[in-house]
Amino acid sequence: MKGGLTLDSRSGWEQGGDSGPAIIPTKPDDSLLVRMIRWSDDDHQMPPKEKLPDAEIALLEDWIRQGAPDPRSPATPPPADTSWWSLQPLSRPDPPAPGHPIDAFILASLKAKGLAPSPKADPRTLSRRLHFDLTGLPPDADDANASPADNPAAWEALADRLLASPRHGERWARHWLDVIHFADSHGFEHDVKRENAWRFRDYVIAAFNSDTPYPRFIREQLAADVCFPDESHLSAALGFLGAGTYDISAAGTAVTSFEYLDRDDLVTQTMSAFVSTTANCARCHAHKFDPITQEDYFAIQAVFAGIGKGDIDFDPDPNVGRQRRHWSSLRDAAARRDAAILSAPEHAATITAWEAARGPAASWATLQPEVFSAADGISLEKLEDSSLLASGALPDKDVTSVTTPPALPRISAFRIDLLPHDSLPARGPGRPSNGNLHLTEFEIRIFRASANKPESVPIASAFSDFDQQGFGISGAFDGKPESSWAIHPKVGEPHSGVFILTNPISLQPADRITFTLRQSQPGSHLLGRFRLATADGPASSLTILPAPIAAALATPAASRSPDQSLTIAAHVLSEQAAAALAALPPPVPVWAAAKAARNDRGLITISEPRTIRVLKRGDLDKPGEEVPPGALSAISNLPARFPLQNPKDEAARRAALANWIADPANPLTWRSIVNRVWHYHFGRGLSDTPGDFGRMGGLPSHPDLLNWLAAWFRDDAKGSLKALHRLIVTSATYQQSSASREDAAALDPDNRLLWRMNRSRLDADSFRDAVLAVSNRLDPTLGGPGIELFSKSPGPQATPKLDYLNFDWNSPGASRRSIYRVVWRGIADPFMDVLDFPELGLPAPVRGFSASALQSLALFNNQFVLHHSTRLAERATTPTPDPAAQSRALFHHALQRDPSPEELAAFSSLITSHGPAAAARVLLNSNDFLFID
Repeated sequence: MKGGLTLDSRSGWEQGGDSGPAIIPTKPDDSLLVRMIRWSDDDHQMPPKEKLPDAEIALLEDWIRQGAPDPRSPATPPPADTSWWSLQPLSRPDPPAPGHPIDAFILASLKAKGLAPSPKADPRTLSRRLHFDLTGLPPDADDANASPADNPAAWEALADRLLASPRHGERWARHWLDVIHFADSHGFEHDVKRENAWRFRDYVIAAFNSDTPYPRFIREQLAADVCFPDESHLSAALGFLGAGTYDISAAGTAVTSFEYLDRDDLVTQTMSAFVSTTANCARCHAHKFDPITQEDYFAIQAVFAGIGKGDIDFDPDPNVGRQRRHWSSLRDAAARRDAAILSAPEHAATITAWEAARGPAASWATLQPEVFSAADGISLEKLEDSSLLASGALPDKDVTSVTTPPALPRISAFRIDLLPHDSLPARGPGRPSNGNLHLTEFEIRIFRASANKPESVPIASAFSDFDQQGFGISGAFDGKPESSWAIHPKVGEPHSGVFILTNPISLQPADRITFTLRQSQPGSHLLGRFRLATADGPASSLTILPAPIAAALATPAASRSPDQSLTIAAHVLSEQAAAALAALPPPVPVWAAAKAARNDRGLITISEPRTIRVLKRGDLDKPGEEVPPGALSAISNLPARFPLQNPKDEAARRAALANWIADPANPLTWRSIVNRVWHYHFGRGLSDTPGDFGRMGGLPSHPDLLNWLAAWFRDDAKGSLKALHRLIVTSATYQQSSASREDAAALDPDNRLLWRMNRSRLDADSFRDAVLAVSNRLDPTLGGPGIELFSKSPGPQATPKLDYLNFDWNSPGASRRSIYRVVWRGIADPFMDVLDFPELGLPAPVRGFSASALQSLALFNNQFVLHHSTRLAERATTPTPDPAAQSRALFHHALQRDPSPEELAAFSSLITSHGPAAAARVLLNSNDFLFID
């Protein structure tokens, strides 16, 4: 709608568009609409292609002179009515009959319509149903035909066994990843892989396997870092925040628009997944059907206004995480000289022991350069303090050589002082424009007067007073030309590096020491001014100390001022914390979202949450009032805006939303999750729109059952999803036959009342996994990086080319479960795509199930099916060719049953004429394999 003008209501022309009211009653000459249709000038022409006839213009002018009477009422505002079923406080109705509560509610609805439930399904059908529902895999033939469905205790024990299997978490994690549109690549034009997204997938699998209570599951994914700060491994859960798409191109070229749309995606994902609402429909105006205001929408955007997507680091071992938090806290306290912490009694012994172990500081002797040289054109001048100052040419790289007498008879360490000088850019101590330098190698050789060959002097360790991030002093003696020691951004000031020798060396006055200082990094990162020194003593005495610390140590302990004691404490505890942190295992990354994250654009840091304003018609150029973080005002018993102690604390915003969603008084949350679980067990939820509980969604077929389940799950099950699964699968409703009945179908053709079980086709993942299982090729490895079931080559831009068709199904990882498959948003696997694997640019609360010729062709001819048909046939191999025995074996493995006499004859003939692989291929394409009854 260009210009923002609408004429479909009285309020439309009264309010007008971007240029103000369109019509001034009684004043046609002052009305902007009249000027536009008169074509007054080049800027006022409507319609733009052809002017209206004069007679029609005159009619409009006369109507305006009469006062512009308009019987139409103003545009209908969004429904403020909060009486909609999903918004009502949660109540727990009594089951209408004793026994299993689910059956009581279902039977009451059936009786009211004159219907009766269907009989129980046969043992094989029930076993397949339960195994696929709880684990996504078929049972083996023995389990399938020994189903204990007639023994309630044994049936519940089977359910418990499947719920305890690690395969359960793999199956139900796939459902959740659909709901939140998780994938392994960004999507959009530059569709690159997220190398570390898989750790969130593993978190979801582990959460379902450990039966994480649902309220905690919510809080972990939205705010694990603040809700559970001592459990560092849960930071992987924050991958929820990064699950959606990421437009690299827009992130670099249209930043404001990108951030706005990225938050919109997160609002959509969060509110659909947890509370089954379409809050995103209030982005440009108040929701047309549900009581969700634009202010509500932008309040949820404000929750996420302080985070950006990218890799964040975390400790998978919570014990390591707690140590890192402790030492990081102590390091930070030392940096800010927090007297209350540094002077605590528990640190006194550490400080005393450090000072005693250090002993007196070593005496450094300055080395006197006798011979020194650099690249052609570089001049080295010896200054009065025995330092060397470089000037003249500025080549890309350099090798500086300095020869000195020993200065001490015994040497255990050398020191290089990098010194500023007014002649250097930024005062140095380096020579490039920013004053930095890169010392690639610090090499030492001894030329003894009594020997013909020089001796190389090995270096054991080194330390410095400052290291540039990623360029520590260890890079100056590791023999690698790509590493070096640098000091940016602390240029223009002195720095020192000490190199501890592997073994002390003894020298005579006639001996000489030659230093080779390699500067191999490109960009003229050369030494500007430096000085060399040597010392003998234990490593503890050679530490480089800033002047204030050295002065404090030189003062007797009894005479030190409080400030000097604090200076020593800060230094000692900072070193202790740094050493402890360095000794910890390195953290690992997960693709998530945080105020500081690394992504394709580098390190993204958001110092404080951005200000979020209501945008008129969703237009970034029309900001309105600022909106604080909050949620939906339609939930009257919960605050719509979050009272935060520190509004700039972005983590507190996420925690507040997590607590709002997980609140026992939030009726949407509890109805949403039980309906979602019901959907995956029965093929359709009690409300058939699990992502939308609004007026455009489906009404619940059994509202009392939905309320009872939600309240029971919240209060009795304490949010245990496994308890909810157990309750559902132990009901007679779940165990019904799926066979149709004419009498019931006439009254309830869609089976909304559940007079039978719904028949379902295996989804893409279950089909693939079932093929692997029956062919005895399934790799049960749990977790780990995703498996690329394609070959990859560079594309014309950042997005690669993927070849799914020529993949080698014997390659490592090819037989892992489908949950571990790398899912590329914009380059779908054609085989999985034709089997209705969802396109994950948007949340997929319900998978589509289509029927097409392409599916039949793919199932019969895809290389995956052909390869595993051969593997299945190998399982049916008998010592001597026996088509009947092979047929029985194929049915046994693939369908978990024996063939009928007619099937046995047909398949024996097929094996005789075309071989067992052809028969296996037919079985993998049969309805018995593809469908769950």
